[in-house]
Amino acid sequence: MFEDWIHEKLKTEIGILRYNHSIGVMETSIKLAKYYGVNEKSAALAGLLHDCAKSKDKIKLLKMADEFGIILDNVMKNNLELIHGPIGAEIAKRQYNIEDKKILSAIQYHTTGKEDMSILEKIIFIADYIEPNRKFKGVEEARKLAFEDLDESLIYAMDNTIKFVINSGGLIHLDTVKARNYLKIEKSLE
Repeated sequence: MFEDWIHEKLKTEIGILRYNHSIGVMETSIKLAKYYGVNEKSAALAGLLHDCAKSKDKIKLLKMADEFGIILDNVMKNNLELIHGPIGAEIAKRQYNIEDKKILSAIQYHTTGKEDMSILEKIIFIADYIEPNRKFKGVEEARKLAFEDLDESLIYAMDNTIKFVINSGGLIHLDTVKARNYLKIEKSLE
C-alpha cells in the first residue's frame, strides 16, 4: 500500500514483532475507517507508523524528546512507555515525510488519548487496543464495540487501561482522564 522503503525502514527501526503489530493496527484502522467514513489512506498510514518510536531505548527517547523540543510532563518523565506517541509523531514527520497534521496528531495521542479527539485519533487509539494480535481479557468486547459505537469502545478501553494502571501501581496520564471524561459527558448528552 505504501512505498517499500517505509516498510523496510520501519522493520529495521522497530523490529519484526512490533512491525507485525503495526500491520495489525494498520489493517484494523482501514476497516474502522471504511466503517466510519474516514480517509482510509490516512488511517492506514497513521496505523502503520503509530509505533515508529516504540523500540528506541529509554535514554535515546529522552534525548530525542529534548532534541525535538518536546516538553515532557511529570507523568511522561516517570512513565517512559507513554512518550513514544509524541516522539513518534516527530519521527513520522522528519523521517517518513508525513506532513498531514491529522495523521501526526493520531500518532501523537495514540497512547493517552485527549479531549475532543477526531475520528481518526479515535480509530488509531482503538485499533492499537484491538488489533488481531492482542490477546487479553475484554479484547473481544472492545472489538465488538468498536464497530457498534466508537466512543463507547474508547470509554471501555480507557476504563480497562486505567484499572490496569491503578492495579499495577502506575501513573495515569491526565490526557487519558480528560479524554475519558469528555467522552462520558458527550455520551450523556446524546
